[in-house]
Amino acid sequence: MQFESLKIFCDVVRWASFSQGAAENSISQSSASQAVQQLEVRLGVKLIDRSKRPLILTSQGKVYYEGCKELVGRYIELENRVKALIDEDKVIGTVGVASIYSVGMHHMSQYIKTFEERFPEASVRLEYLHPTRVVERVAGGGADLGLISYPSKWPELSVIPWREEVMSLAVHPSHRFASMGTVEIRELDGEAFIAFDGELAIRRAIDRCLHHHDVNVEVVLEFDNIENIKRAVEIPAGVSILPEPLLAREVRAGTLAVVRIGGQDPKYQLNRPLAIIHRRNDNLESTAARFLELLTGSDLKTSLPELSAPGRRVPVATSP
Repeated sequence: MQFESLKIFCDVVRWASFSQGAAENSISQSSASQAVQQLEVRLGVKLIDRSKRPLILTSQGKVYYEGCKELVGRYIELENRVKALIDEDKVIGTVGVASIYSVGMHHMSQYIKTFEERFPEASVRLEYLHPTRVVERVAGGGADLGLISYPSKWPELSVIPWREEVMSLAVHPSHRFASMGTVEIRELDGEAFIAFDGELAIRRAIDRCLHHHDVNVEVVLEFDNIENIKRAVEIPAGVSILPEPLLAREVRAGTLAVVRIGGQDPKYQLNRPLAIIHRRNDNLESTAARFLELLTGSDLKTSLPELSAPGRRVPVATSP
């Protein structure tokens, strides 16, 4: 049995897709399907239920995947450790990062570009997911790091506070608020409002703030992502409250205006917290730890000298 077949199987499961698993290994979708089928023939069981979309594992497949995932991970780490013996400071391997959509493609691309320029033999695999899927991906081992807003406490995950973003009022340039530098929060009462879906933490935070200040807006549309909300404000269908850094492109283009929100109770301040998550019981591999160092701006190599050991997993200080 070849290692490559096990890796293909793990990648297909991680992506819940034969096509994406194949792309991860630079092979055709047909080749990926054949590799998994050969494993099933060898074992005499079905590993993947192909009738479902996305693909799901059978009960036997779940057991096999957990074992293969560990074997494949340890083998790749071993290869990287051997390669790194040539140069103890060399960083080799791929960091898997799952992120909520609203972190911003441009923002993350700058981190990735800097990281890959600094460490040419390392790479970052970034995927954008719904917040619940980010947590599931990291908890399930499909990603080393996750980028999430309004973090909770998860028993299996550690949370590292990353940054806070001021949230401001996004309006069409023709709106009466557009020429104001600041609008009092009570002035939003009665406004047509583009909201996030009710299941999202950012919606609950905004609702709490508005309720605390006795502000009643008229929710005319709801979306689960910031890009759709921005397009709705541009129509214009109403106003919205969004993280200010994510409005810079539209402000430059003149399609949206940003207005600061005054008169807020400090206890209900409209700031969006962002955090980095990783599995609580896992020490980060050196490549993932270096990317975390870049994200946080901390000097892990100075504070944690174990990083210099080739292939060494590095414990990262985290908040509970």
